[in-house]
Amino acid sequence: MTTDSVTILPPTHALNGKVSPPGSKSITNRALLLAGLAKGTSRLTGALKSDDTRYMAEALRQMGVTVEEPDATTFVVTSSGELKAPSAPLFLGNAGTATRFLTAALALGQGRYVVDGDEHMRKRPIKPLVEALKSLGVTIESPTGCPPVTIDATGRFEKNHVVIDAGLSSQYVSALQMAAACGSEPFTIELAGADIGARGYIDLTMSAMRAFGAKVEQPTSSSWVIQPTGYTATDFHIEPDASAATYLWGAEVLTKGQIDIGTPSDAFTQPDAKAYDVIAQFPNMPAVIDGSQMQDAIPTIAVLAAFNETPVRFVGIENLRVKECDRIRAVSTGLNNIREGLAKEEGDDLLVFSDPSLAGQSLPAEIDTFADHRIAMSFALAGLKIRDITILDPACVGKTYPGYWDALASLGVEFVRNDPK
Repeated sequence: MTTDSVTILPPTHALNGKVSPPGSKSITNRALLLAGLAKGTSRLTGALKSDDTRYMAEALRQMGVTVEEPDATTFVVTSSGELKAPSAPLFLGNAGTATRFLTAALALGQGRYVVDGDEHMRKRPIKPLVEALKSLGVTIESPTGCPPVTIDATGRFEKNHVVIDAGLSSQYVSALQMAAACGSEPFTIELAGADIGARGYIDLTMSAMRAFGAKVEQPTSSSWVIQPTGYTATDFHIEPDASAATYLWGAEVLTKGQIDIGTPSDAFTQPDAKAYDVIAQFPNMPAVIDGSQMQDAIPTIAVLAAFNETPVRFVGIENLRVKECDRIRAVSTGLNNIREGLAKEEGDDLLVFSDPSLAGQSLPAEIDTFADHRIAMSFALAGLKIRDITILDPACVGKTYPGYWDALASLGVEFVRNDPK
């Protein structure tokens, strides 16, 4: 979609049909990196083709890895097992997974690497990972504590034990885990404290690593030991994206429809699939929802909460402030644009003052997406029940779900596309 904005026309019918969500972004970018670090040819099926994964694939190509795309859901990756120093900085847009995962992996490369992104990525913190790598003897600089990051790599860590503060993101732990298997001796990762961003994503990382031949163990709840196995090329299938599924689950309950996404909720291994149990309780969702282990699903659930029977407080979501945008502020702003007083921030909690009578009203509102795909897709759900909801920059969904608007259209949702002037 190349329009500046799109206004959603609330459907007069329940949304029924079949929609296949794209492959998991989280798993695709893990698998792409692991395939790039493995000697030989790996075939990744069910993969997501979106902005984030294309940035990762292109970065691998810049470093001498062959990445072919024989069809819309497959990557064929052929690598020598080494990521060669590129002739230019690696530009990764606003792809947090690609940026953080590569930063650690390249610390075991040879030569100079510069990892950079767009204006939004340059505001996203990477300092804890940089400090952890420095403690391992890596020459690495990030003057702002955010990208760009410059790494002068010598092919080795000087130590085999690191302590990492993962309070802002579990991706720091995942990045170190994936890199450590390419080291020369067993490597231990230990948390600096009990806090960690969505812990379930570390399980995804370990599962993907094991599929590519790594040996990783978790002797305690706050430590991991990775053996220096390297990686073996393999064929790997990627499950659908659970975060993308949340929008379809939301559309289903809002319209009392039935949308078959092809995968049962309990078949997902991604943490955001936990959102299904909460969404299924609509319009009687709990008064307090802990979003710490399903962070990407919170914008979806918060928009649903506007139509819940009773108010909802979201807790454990402070990490949403350092995602593609400050998602707590973005959701609060969007809901209050629909109706003043609909949402309130209290510290890092978000309160949504539910009102089922919003459904069927005309409440003209322009939703600033802050170039964040999840804000755009979540607030589209509000447009299923309220007239005159306009989503700005609808093309930003291309970051993880390029076919999102087509998916809604396939269910009978109509839009007014507001072309650029």
